[in-house]
Amino acid sequence: MIPDEEFIKDDRVPGPTKEEIRCLVLCKADPMGDEIVADVGCGTGGFTLEFAKKVHRVYAIDRDPQAIKITRENLINHGLGENVKLINEDAEKALKRLGDLDIIIIGGSGGRLSKIIEVGASKLTSHGRIIVTSILLETKLEAVQTFKRLGFKPGIIDVNIARGHPIKRGTMMLANNPISIIWGGLNEDKLEG
Repeated sequence: MIPDEEFIKDDRVPGPTKEEIRCLVLCKADPMGDEIVADVGCGTGGFTLEFAKKVHRVYAIDRDPQAIKITRENLINHGLGENVKLINEDAEKALKRLGDLDIIIIGGSGGRLSKIIEVGASKLTSHGRIIVTSILLETKLEAVQTFKRLGFKPGIIDVNIARGHPIKRGTMMLANNPISIIWGGLNEDKLEG
């Protein structure tokens, strides 16, 4: 995993998703070398960079041109990007134009999560999966309900990470925002556990 502090950041662009969360999402996604991934709401490119090291092709999608710029800078900074296509467009439109996808990561939806999941589900291969990360209770509820409506058996975990920070007397544990990871897919066996 690329350490959080090694990412170029911009106060106007979310991310990167914390290292521990990226690790859990990659474990849940279980990427294979020949797969095609869409990172929806790529922000600073945390997931884009991690998947670029593991799969055949990554589409990094964000409607914010500044997010695409920062993701590009992070790819260059880490010597990655030959297998990444940056798409500065609304997620639904971008997904509709893409071919089959094996993994879709949704980290940002601009309030259109259900529609993005629906469009994404129509692009999944037979073993495809969608993983949503959420800091909002409403987003995780919407993801679970949408997965159920599509006939997916949703899974969900809530993750609370605290990192140690040295202080004069010892190490103080400081909590990050809790994150929910919600998933669903066509081959449920691949996602269980």
